[in-house]
Amino acid sequence: MSDADNIGTFVAIGDSFTEGLSDPVTGEDDVFRGWADRLAEHLASRDPGLRYANLAVRGKLLRQIAEEQVPRAVEMEPDLVTFCAGGNDIIRPGGDPDALAIEFDEAVRALRGTGARVVLFTGFDPQGLRSGKRIRGKAATYNMHLRAIADRRGCDVVDLWALMPVFNDPRAWFEDRLHLSSEGHRRLALRVAEVIGVDADGDWHEPWPPLDSADWLTQRREDVHWARTYLLPWIGRRATGRSSGDGRTAKRPDAVPLSPGRGRGTSHRSRVR
Repeated sequence: MSDADNIGTFVAIGDSFTEGLSDPVTGEDDVFRGWADRLAEHLASRDPGLRYANLAVRGKLLRQIAEEQVPRAVEMEPDLVTFCAGGNDIIRPGGDPDALAIEFDEAVRALRGTGARVVLFTGFDPQGLRSGKRIRGKAATYNMHLRAIADRRGCDVVDLWALMPVFNDPRAWFEDRLHLSSEGHRRLALRVAEVIGVDADGDWHEPWPPLDSADWLTQRREDVHWARTYLLPWIGRRATGRSSGDGRTAKRPDAVPLSPGRGRGTSHRSRVR
């Protein structure tokens, strides 16, 4: 019997990547599904009694996740934890991958101390993403630290950097160029299931259908729309010390079974205090 056959409680912790932006739940306002909810659905198809919590909140820095989410996850005595954090730190000016690795390692130590199976994620390779090249060196350094931590602590790794041949396609990404699309989340959930040894219908590396390339003028219009809609608001939040996660709580703060009537992994709203 594999470890995947003994998952009674699954807890996902992190930031917007794990909260599920931008994979909206149909009929819900500002509530997202995402790869972690989709993974929980795969797990629940094997064991309907699976208890699942998703503590991730968009915009959170590693320090905040370590202080707020990790202790809560430890309290739940999980069998499986997925932990992805530090991306928001890396994209900020002055983000230090060496210092982040020390903090990350302490969080992993606490999670592994519960006896839980812990799955870590490297960052995606930003080279193929517009405006991503400036942080590529820091991202690569941080990834090397994460792999070393995984080896030292006995964790599984989902190597997002290595997935880029599939995730280089623009259809894997939302128009903000930072978060996965619904199809990107679907494929990632399948990849995580594969890493932990859970059978799931679908193929994460299925070839994409042919895509016509946009002409130069269309690309420039898309760049202007992206800058106005996403880049400038992000800069404004940084300049005023605000975050997209301010006032938000987790969408699934407790480890409970998936709601059978919904057919989706989300049974709690992301609430604003």
